[in-house]
Amino acid sequence: MIKIVITAAGKGIRLLPAAKEIPKEMMPIFSTYNNQRIAIPLLQFIFEQLYHTNIRDYCFVVGRDKRVIKDHFTSDYTYLKSLPPKYRTMIEDFYKKIERSNFTWVNQNKPLGFGDAVRKTEKYIGKHNFIVHAGDVAIIGKIKHPVLRLIETAKKDSSISAVLLFKKVNDARRYGVPEITKISDTLYNVHEVEEKPLKPKFNIGLLPIYYFKPSIFKCLKKITPGKNNEIQLTDAIRRLVEEGERVVAIPLDKNEFEADVGTVESYRYAQKISYQQL
Repeated sequence: MIKIVITAAGKGIRLLPAAKEIPKEMMPIFSTYNNQRIAIPLLQFIFEQLYHTNIRDYCFVVGRDKRVIKDHFTSDYTYLKSLPPKYRTMIEDFYKKIERSNFTWVNQNKPLGFGDAVRKTEKYIGKHNFIVHAGDVAIIGKIKHPVLRLIETAKKDSSISAVLLFKKVNDARRYGVPEITKISDTLYNVHEVEEKPLKPKFNIGLLPIYYFKPSIFKCLKKITPGKNNEIQLTDAIRRLVEEGERVVAIPLDKNEFEADVGTVESYRYAQKISYQQL
């Protein structure tokens, strides 16, 4: 069984003042329902993508002030009855997905980093392999979702402890940057990872969607705060490599696009690309 960890505890500082009341993970992008364009919270878009991969176990890591997220992912039939039939069916379908899934909520009371958010889910994960998916980034495309490719890659080789997803980028300073060697067109060995380097050695960046075995938790416990005085997941991945665990990476397909709501500029692109892909 594969479990999903979705992180949604960031403060969204770069999207103020909108993010003061609306978590950045709930910012709308575009999708379709019954061949009609709709505006959909990014976090719901991510959840529904993962739901359609037949994964049903989800852990959301949220901050203290993220009640709006829990409310959105809770069925409210009083609200449903108040809607016109056209919209009632759409929301009812969303509620059915919620009710067929198993949700766990974990609080990250202080913004201590992506790695800290993942570290708090150890009890939930237990001995299961799992996917980590940031709640402020989605992959938009019309081929097999990269989460399925991450899982399939790991299943082919039991020695693999982590599978990363990367793409070519113009400015690698915004990303975790891996040092990789090619095994095939769709698989690379990972030898090193650096978080948002000032002078990147390579023009590739990691996307915040990962496959892990539970061994990542022992590395998360061993590292100290790094970049921005936060617990960085990339530092734990580096420790995983240093301890002899096998870490590999797969590339984003050329027909897949990153929809990132982390900054005003990236959010503008996320809206544009999500609208164009319909």
